[in-house]
Amino acid sequence: MDVNLIVIQPLVALIAGILILIFPRLLNIVVALYLIFIGIVGLFGDRIGPLLQ
Repeated sequence: MDVNLIVIQPLVALIAGILILIFPRLLNIVVALYLIFIGIVGLFGDRIGPLLQ
């Protein structure tokens, strides 16, 4: 079974949205993890890319 980002992204968004509605404090954690992830990819993306291929 081939799973790609087009399928995964909406599912992750839906699950995160439901969890945030149930646990509003979870929003702080989700935003913090997102910003940390984007920061790491921004700083080290050129070094990580070749490892993933």
